[in-house]
Amino acid sequence: MILFRKLSLEYNVLIYRGIPLIGGIAIGLTLCLAILFSHAILKIASPRILGIIIPAFAMLFFGLIDDWRELSVSTKALVQVICISILVSFGIRARIVYIGEFLNVIITFVWMLGITNAFNHLDVMDGVAATAGVLASLSFFIISVLNNDANTAVLTLSLATASLSFLIYNFPPAAIYLGNSGSHFLGFVLAAAALNLSYASLERKTALLTPLLILGLPIFDTAFVILMRIKQGRSIFRKSNDHLSLRFLKLGYSKNKTLLSMSLLAVFFSLSGIALSKVSGALGICIILLSVLVGLVITCRMYKVSVDG
Repeated sequence: MILFRKLSLEYNVLIYRGIPLIGGIAIGLTLCLAILFSHAILKIASPRILGIIIPAFAMLFFGLIDDWRELSVSTKALVQVICISILVSFGIRARIVYIGEFLNVIITFVWMLGITNAFNHLDVMDGVAATAGVLASLSFFIISVLNNDANTAVLTLSLATASLSFLIYNFPPAAIYLGNSGSHFLGFVLAAAALNLSYASLERKTALLTPLLILGLPIFDTAFVILMRIKQGRSIFRKSNDHLSLRFLKLGYSKNKTLLSMSLLAVFFSLSGIALSKVSGALGICIILLSVLVGLVITCRMYKVSVDG
């Protein structure tokens, strides 16, 4: 991390407001080295993991170009669609029983696009996106261990380690930023890892919602922002200071207290998701309803906070 930061500052490349945008490069290379080391020790390998890494690094590359010289919205969308197509070509897609392959592929594209961009939107304050990434990675790691899925366990633990090493330098006040490259990369890998896991048997249908809860913070933040912008008659694509973390700041919270609040919310969603993956019937429904209730309470509280001025 320090080496990349020094190089970025020395050559004045990928700098935003005096802070290097090299978090994506650092996380990507750390992830790659961790996976190679783990596979060398454990003697396991999977084409499906390669199928995640290849498009994720393509996403990272174009993200770096976007950080250097901003790409158009249409170009970004095209790149994301191509990367997801590569992912699907490796057999990584939703596998929901009874809805057929075509609908599963459609759901895969919607899921990947949604989570990838949700992490990008979440990255509006120091530490928030990285913390959500660490917690989600660890949650998927726990589920992969419980499912005896060694390859996904290596991938998610490696991502958690890489994200944590970055987070040390991203706590307020940040010394390194994720940048568009890092936030898109992090969201893409997590969304793909979620698809690579198995959750629900026919007896535990509610467990199918496990990844929605584990990634509940970026999903909730994006849904909250869209709802607020629609309510106020604003374009959902136009940038504004109405994200959840920025509303905490408007309430007078410090950056550290805001990060703590967002982190606790991420912990709640992650633990709910892990629990949901192992329960069935009425208990699973109760976990889902509790998560929805928490989201509604926060929405009712935070939508009153003025973000103008």
